[in-house]
Amino acid sequence: MRVIGMMSGTSFDGIDAAAADLRFDDDRIVLRLLGGVSTPYPDELRARIAAALPPAVTTIEEVCRLDAGIGQAFAEAAADANAQLCAGRADLVVAHGQTVFHWVDGSTVRGTLQIGQPAWIAERTGCAVVADLRSRDVAAGGQGAPLVSMVDVLWLRGRPGAPVALNLGGIANVTVAPPGADPIAFDTGPANALLDLAVSDRTGGRLTCDVDGAMAARGRVDAALLGRLLDEPYYARRAPKTTGKELFHRGYLHAALAGRPPVADDDLAATLTALTARTVGDAVRGVGGTEVIAAGGGTRNPTLMGMLAAELPGVPVRTSDELGLPALWKEAYAFALLGFCTVHDVPATVASCTGARHPSVLGAVLPGRAGLPWRQRPEQLPRVLEVVP
Repeated sequence: MRVIGMMSGTSFDGIDAAAADLRFDDDRIVLRLLGGVSTPYPDELRARIAAALPPAVTTIEEVCRLDAGIGQAFAEAAADANAQLCAGRADLVVAHGQTVFHWVDGSTVRGTLQIGQPAWIAERTGCAVVADLRSRDVAAGGQGAPLVSMVDVLWLRGRPGAPVALNLGGIANVTVAPPGADPIAFDTGPANALLDLAVSDRTGGRLTCDVDGAMAARGRVDAALLGRLLDEPYYARRAPKTTGKELFHRGYLHAALAGRPPVADDDLAATLTALTARTVGDAVRGVGGTEVIAAGGGTRNPTLMGMLAAELPGVPVRTSDELGLPALWKEAYAFALLGFCTVHDVPATVASCTGARHPSVLGAVLPGRAGLPWRQRPEQLPRVLEVVP
């Protein structure tokens, strides 16, 4: 089955789409890579998303307009991916949408909202669409994240020691499958979220991220500010746990800087980069990780990757590219696999990773022009993911 997975993360800078040929082979899922494309959000749409996110106040009218606008952007990105990567023959599109709120009450997730009306995708491409993938896990008592943990567990099974899969997006998350124990997954805290905000603020919007980690490389870590940031109670909470920009937003950063001596731009970037490296390093140490396999946009920041390696002496830090899964498209490929499981009636969550009462078949399905894409459940549920070029 040819499947396009689509993802826009907490950085909301655009839409990643990755296409894969997926099939079951006994207890394996075989994923053949067909490539990926990235489509930036239009500037006006990105600005409207930013203006509507917590802690800002918005209206139901604006949510409706964003739902349609994001859905249309996903539809165009899906059509382009189908043409470029699948020769127009995709069977299924799996659309994560754009997270605009993740409702965390203490240690419990009460709800999660991803918008981007998938009907626009079905209408534009003619493909069946799987969407709203997180809500079922939340209804089953889970965190609704990190859903990529199912892919990580299948993919890393059999590697020696306790390998840790790391995603460095707006928020960082890890999955570890220790030998002889249940897998664990959780959000460690901000990856690029606070750094991107700081760079945008300090450059007057000229830059939206620390390109190649250049600012952080020039700066010096402010130890006192780093200590203040590390006092955040979230880091001490036990897994499973998830977070987002509902906590780590612009106001949070401004509050951390309030009442302190001014911090130079490059020093602030260095300090926020060190915060990501330290909190990820603490998480890896806490689960006894023996290697780190990183993916996501943060892997393009050599300063962050260098700081992370320094935090974990003796623990190899590599990118998923080295294991054959492109780091920039990993999450999009993961959602392609999750939707593939949905239409085969295969549960695609790991309960010990999300904290749910049981694994769930994820998502809501919209028919394409050929109708609903249901397939027979395989005789064996998958235990291993094989990635092939």
